[in-house]
Amino acid sequence: MSDDRLIVALDVPNALAGLELAERLGDSVSFYKIGLGMLTGGGLALANELKQDHGKRIFLDMKLFDIGATVEAAVRGLTQFDLDFLTVHGDPHVVRAAMQGAAGSGTRILAVTILTSLDRTDLDEALMAPGDMADLVQTRAGKAFDAGADGVIASPQEAALIRALPEASGKLIVTPGVRPAGADAGDQKRIATPATALNGGADHIVVGRPVWKAADPRAAAQEIVAELPR
Repeated sequence: MSDDRLIVALDVPNALAGLELAERLGDSVSFYKIGLGMLTGGGLALANELKQDHGKRIFLDMKLFDIGATVEAAVRGLTQFDLDFLTVHGDPHVVRAAMQGAAGSGTRILAVTILTSLDRTDLDEALMAPGDMADLVQTRAGKAFDAGADGVIASPQEAALIRALPEASGKLIVTPGVRPAGADAGDQKRIATPATALNGGADHIVVGRPVWKAADPRAAAQEIVAELPR
């Protein structure tokens, strides 16, 4: 059986490959993430088909960032796909615009704090504010909540810090960078196991390669669900 705390990232080349993978996974997965990499490969059509024809929940990971009017218009247009989650960058002006665009829909806006593929060296190269990574993530999460975000995206290592914020009450924390014990880290730098992420305060975990690169993706998904705390 599936557990919608597990979100499987369909980080495959196109919608046909994504649909084939979803069919292999069957009822072992109920929630899928479709990201920017599949946008030109039919990602929105796949999102619609999985939602409408297969009854799956959909997380569209676009990480939108632009001037407020453009973000608002983009979000308003995307809500026609009946998305469950949609990501934007966590800058307050972006979050406020996205919330305006999503008003009246069931789409929940998740703000990206700091990408889980980045570390302090990467932030220094990008001229980001100095300071401890976890503190910066917590601060960005608080600002996103104050701007109205329904939730945030952060690594499992920061989930507990964010959950401790008074502003986090009733908000979602979704954690990519999750790897089952023994799995390769890939391009992620701030990772943890599924149980660690959920015990730390996350509501959902996002797992990609450990599922879709497995010889038996369905069995891999079932093993991850079996690891989740009850």
